[in-house]
Amino acid sequence: MAVRRVLGTDRQVKEPRSAEPRSLNAAHLGVALRHGFSVGSLTAWAPTISVFQVTIQIRISPFFRPNFVIDNCLAPVLQAGTRMTRSQRKSTGTKILSFWPSFVLSVLVSISPLELCAAEAPVRFPLVYGAMSGNTVPLWIAREQGFFRKYGLDPQLIFIIAGRAAQAMLAGEINVGIIGGTHVVNAVTSGGDMTMLLGLETKLDYFLVARPGIKNAENLKGKKVAIGTPSGTASLAAYVGLDYLGLVPRRDNITLLGVGGPPERLAALLAGSVDAASVSPDVAQAAINQGYTVLLDLAKENVPFQSSGLVTSRKFMKANPQLVENAARAIVEGVAFARNPANKKIVLQSLSKNLRLDKADLLEKTYKKVDDLPPKPCPSLPGVDSVLKLLVQHGLNPKAAQLKRDDVVDMSLCKKLDESGFMNRLYQRS
Repeated sequence: MAVRRVLGTDRQVKEPRSAEPRSLNAAHLGVALRHGFSVGSLTAWAPTISVFQVTIQIRISPFFRPNFVIDNCLAPVLQAGTRMTRSQRKSTGTKILSFWPSFVLSVLVSISPLELCAAEAPVRFPLVYGAMSGNTVPLWIAREQGFFRKYGLDPQLIFIIAGRAAQAMLAGEINVGIIGGTHVVNAVTSGGDMTMLLGLETKLDYFLVARPGIKNAENLKGKKVAIGTPSGTASLAAYVGLDYLGLVPRRDNITLLGVGGPPERLAALLAGSVDAASVSPDVAQAAINQGYTVLLDLAKENVPFQSSGLVTSRKFMKANPQLVENAARAIVEGVAFARNPANKKIVLQSLSKNLRLDKADLLEKTYKKVDDLPPKPCPSLPGVDSVLKLLVQHGLNPKAAQLKRDDVVDMSLCKKLDESGFMNRLYQRS
C-alpha cells in the first residue's frame, strides 16, 4: 500500500501511472487494524468493480475528525463516510485513525472483493435432518470436511424426528432440512409451501424386523408393529412391507403403533413393548445381531421411492437463492467425498461418531449404505410417482392423487449443478 502524506495542504498527491498497485487482502486489513488503523471514507466505489479493482482514497480536511470504518464485506462499502457513535465503535472493536492536522492521505490499492469477503463470518442457520442413518452421512461430511464453510455457511445441524421437522419448517421456524418425500407431499396437500431440491435416497430401504419368536408372516397376525409418524416414510414402509407379506392390518388384527424415531422403535422392540418394527437397515442391525428376525428387506424388492432429500420452501429459495445453492453444493460435495473409496476411513469415523457405533462389523454394514447414495443426487421422478401412488393406495393421504411431480420437487437447482459440470468435476478430481 503506497501512502503519501503532505501536511498543510489540500493538494492531492498523484502516483505515477506506471506504478503498479499492491494487493490488499484480508490479512493486510487485519494487520492495519491491529496497529490502530481503520481504512475508511471511501469516496467512490470505482466503476472498475467488474474487473475487481478499485481505487480507495482517504481525504482528511481541516477541523474534521474522521470516524469512518469499512465493515466486513462489500455492501457496507456503499455507505462509507457514515459517522459512528462511540458505542458503535466500541461494539465493533474497531480502532479509529484520527488526525487533527490538515493533510491528505492518498491510498491506491488493488483489492479483490472475494478476498475481503473471505474474512466475513460464515452464515449461520439451523438445518434439520429427520433420520439417524447412513444416508445422512453427506450432511455430516459436509460439516466435518469444511464444505459448508467453503461456501460461506455454518449450519447448526439438528436432529428432529422427520414429522416434527416438517412441522417446524411449515411454521417457518426452520427453513432448510433433510426429510423424506412423504412429508413434502403431506405438507403440499395441506396447503403448505415445501419442495425437494436434492434426493439422497431413491428407494424404499427399510427392514421389517420381528422378535426372535416370530419366524414368518403368519406369526405376525394379531401382533403389534412399531411404525413412525403418521404418513411418514417408516410408516409407509411398514404398510408396503405388510402388503408384500400378504398381510392386511385390519383383517389380520395387526396393531400399528406410532413410536417416535428409529432409536425409539428399536428400543421398543428390544424391550418387548412391540413384536416388530419398521426401521432402516443400520438401525435394524443392532437387533439382528441379537437374534431378531428379518421378515422383509424392502431394498431387495427394489421399490422406487423418493425418500430423504434436501427440502426448503419455494418462498425461502426465492428470497435466498445463493444460500440454498451453496447448501446444495456443499451436500453434493459431501456425497462425492463419501462415495470415494479413498475416503472410507474418514467416512467410517464420521458414521461411528454420529451414529455412536463402535463395533467394526456394524460400521462396515452401515458403510454399505454409502453405495446407495446417487452420484448425482437429484430427486428421483419415478420415486416421486411411487410416493404419490403408495400414499393413496394405502389410504394414508388420498389428496396425494391430486398432485403432480412438479408440486413435490423442484429440479431446477440440481439441473443447474449438473449441466454446469459441477457434479462431474467432483468425481474427476477424486
